[in-house]
Amino acid sequence: MRRVAGGVACMFLFVILLAACGPKDEGDVVTDLSSQLQELNSYKSSGTMSLMAGEDAQEYRVDVWYKTPDHYRIALTNEQEDITQIVLKNDEGVFVLTPHLNKSFRFQSDWPTDQGQVYLYQSLVTSVQEDEERQFTVDEESSAYVFDVVANYDNQSMARQRIWLDQKNYTPQKVEVLNANNEIIVLIEFDEFTLDHSFAEDDFDMQRNLESSTIPSLPTMIEQMERAAAQDEDADRDQADAQSIDFGVIEPTYLPEGVHQQSMETIEWGEDTAVMLRYTGDYHFTILETQPEEEAVTAQWGEVVDPIELGYTVGVLTGEEMKTLRWMSDGVEFRLTSSELPKEEMIKVAQSVQGQVGK
Repeated sequence: MRRVAGGVACMFLFVILLAACGPKDEGDVVTDLSSQLQELNSYKSSGTMSLMAGEDAQEYRVDVWYKTPDHYRIALTNEQEDITQIVLKNDEGVFVLTPHLNKSFRFQSDWPTDQGQVYLYQSLVTSVQEDEERQFTVDEESSAYVFDVVANYDNQSMARQRIWLDQKNYTPQKVEVLNANNEIIVLIEFDEFTLDHSFAEDDFDMQRNLESSTIPSLPTMIEQMERAAAQDEDADRDQADAQSIDFGVIEPTYLPEGVHQQSMETIEWGEDTAVMLRYTGDYHFTILETQPEEEAVTAQWGEVVDPIELGYTVGVLTGEEMKTLRWMSDGVEFRLTSSELPKEEMIKVAQSVQGQVGK
């Protein structure tokens, strides 16, 4: 009898130990995430981000470096074009760098504190913490805890997100961002995530990041324009006039309902030649495209700005009544200006120029 009782006790202890070693529940994971975020000193991650905007998905390599308290380096590489842009934050401010053009733009901002970023670990953990109606499941196949939570980003088309966190160390495996129709519009798949990574003292230095790029020189936009022009001698007058500038004109593939292009013309913009696209209808706005000289320059975008996440880069929104969204893409600088267009619509228009071929 004593032997049977002893066997039952051993079996009971085994069940307890087995349960302790099994997957944690939602409360345990959220508590652990909060502790990990508080103790976070640094990390290095890399993965692939797919943006589903437009007809074809655009893929980017995303490499993120973080060092406490607020140093960030996010390299976004268009794998098809092999062009990288870097968003850098250090003690001097926030920079958007285009290394292959040797260009940098700086603005003062609390970014990314004042707005989440889908590729930042802090943003993902915070979204889990803040959503009290979060949904929690365990994915046995990928050995991950999965959270379905509200997507707290400065983009209203991003409604919810699903986050896969490794069961062992809570590092992200995958993130799906969905719109209101439950369609995936952003997908990030991480292939590396290292906590407590040791960085060199100058890893977040602006000049070092601008000059130490190993990205090879790319064919200039002039060459692309010349090839396009040679293949299309029957272009209409507006298109032919626009091709006289030093890059192919890029038109957005998304326009708000009730809006159409009114005109396209070349103008002088300071020392550069630019193209001005005018749109009219339910909203009126303009898009100015320039390709600044390929020399080392640092331009101030002003101190009172609103950084805007575009997925493939960070833009800057200035102005109150007359707003201008400004960003760089593949060596072309864009300025979208309107007193009527809502910020959300400005973001959609700006996102739709990425991956387009100049005409």
